[in-house]
Amino acid sequence: MSRSQSRALLALTLILLSTGLLVLNLAGFLQPAEGLLLRPIAGVQGWLALRYNAIRDFVTSPRDVISLRTRVAELEAENARLQQELVSLREQAAEAEILSALLDYARSQPENRSVAASVIGRDVNPYLRSIWIDLGSDQGIAKGMPVVTERGLVGRVAEVFATAARVQLITDPQVAVNVRLQDSRADGVLAAQLNGELRVDLIDQGAEVKVGELVLTSGLGGSYPPDIPVGQVLSVRKRDFELFQQAVIQPTVDFEALEIVLVVTNYRPLPLGVGSP
Repeated sequence: MSRSQSRALLALTLILLSTGLLVLNLAGFLQPAEGLLLRPIAGVQGWLALRYNAIRDFVTSPRDVISLRTRVAELEAENARLQQELVSLREQAAEAEILSALLDYARSQPENRSVAASVIGRDVNPYLRSIWIDLGSDQGIAKGMPVVTERGLVGRVAEVFATAARVQLITDPQVAVNVRLQDSRADGVLAAQLNGELRVDLIDQGAEVKVGELVLTSGLGGSYPPDIPVGQVLSVRKRDFELFQQAVIQPTVDFEALEIVLVVTNYRPLPLGVGSP
């Protein structure tokens, strides 16, 4: 048999074998054999895939860690920025609330012209009770001008500079304020004690002073306008052998929480002197 005949016979044999296998496969006779052959191959393929994924994760993990750290840093920075914005918004809301209350008070006192000022400092000297505001002579602030909030009397301007001023508080032991008790109509002088207590002295013995009674400025002496709230009576001390009775009061203003105040600019007080009422 020649070589060409052998090749033709081999090709015919392969064709017949392929045709037979195709027929057997279509008939479903080769499925058990396929399962036996593919199961080991699938196992080997799964093992290779696991090893490949492990090697890939090992190679790429440093880059992923750096990316994650960068993202965490970005999120932390964004969180800090949002927190700062929240604090700022809360401060703006609190300031707006204070300004609204001051505006209502200013509208209720049409006879007074006033300007709002921010508190920028406090004296740390325990014997000198005063605050600093961000307005001065450049804004028309003058020595002796009364300073109030919507809750009552704060004090009056003691020193003035170009862009700032010092306000002496009524809680300063060197300050005296002429006051009147609203219900009993009795006059007295408010003075702070070294222990921080606010006391109204020189009240007539015949006056019927009651706990809770409102204390207002009287306007006597020309240091402050009349009818500005100062405080409420906490207790009364009355002794028959004394010429006057005394009352301890709770101030209407929270002096530890002062942020914005009103300076009454159209009131012309008498010259400011240390200890003058």
